[in-house]
Amino acid sequence: MTLPTPLALAELKAALPDAFTEDADDMAPWLTEWRGRWTGHTPLLLQPRTKAEAQKAVEICARHGVAIVTQGGGTGLVGGQIPFGEILLSTRKLRDVRDVTPLDDAMTVEAGVTLLEAQEIAKANNRFFPLSLAAEGSATIGGVISTNAGGTQVLRYGMMRDLVLGIEAVMPDGQVFNGLKRLRKDNTGYDLKQLLIGAEGTLGVITAATLKLYPIMRSRCVAFVGLESAAASIELLARAKDETGGGVEAFE
Repeated sequence: MTLPTPLALAELKAALPDAFTEDADDMAPWLTEWRGRWTGHTPLLLQPRTKAEAQKAVEICARHGVAIVTQGGGTGLVGGQIPFGEILLSTRKLRDVRDVTPLDDAMTVEAGVTLLEAQEIAKANNRFFPLSLAAEGSATIGGVISTNAGGTQVLRYGMMRDLVLGIEAVMPDGQVFNGLKRLRKDNTGYDLKQLLIGAEGTLGVITAATLKLYPIMRSRCVAFVGLESAAASIELLARAKDETGGGVEAFE
């Protein structure tokens, strides 16, 4: 892959006239890591609002051999969301809530929906989406899938990998992977979504996902316990899981 050529830039701007900016001031917030540790540069920021626009952007870049850096909420800690000359593709404007089905304990949202918004959507439908982390007000669904985020409740609900039923993504050649399944008992062929989860955007641009929901917990108990050793804390965790039938959500 190469850095963008004038021909590639011209085609991207013509194809996505309402979804790009090359203004330095507009692009500045996307180019510096939120702690200020890395500052990059790009000739063009793309902000698709639909799957079709994201597909077109990737297809053009693939045809010209142009490199892309995909960015979600920009909350990562390793600087992987910062471009250094590549096209920057932000998924923050992919915002649709496509479907919420409490009877199936599932919802389908686009990649730019924030983690906090996903939690609130679930709650409004009398359901619970369990992934929670400090950056949930800014982190996006596409980003937490691409990084396979864990959050605070891994013990009971698992990593983000365990909360994804299906994925829609634009592949590196511009084709769309239509994998928005909601079936839990599915043993048909390869589980291709697992390759995209945790791949950091290197295998495709996630545009939407179907997520698992759970009933809202009716009661919760929080305890602070003083222990003599780290070994005792492991014993306490094992006992807590036994006594609650696996109901421990978090243990620090």
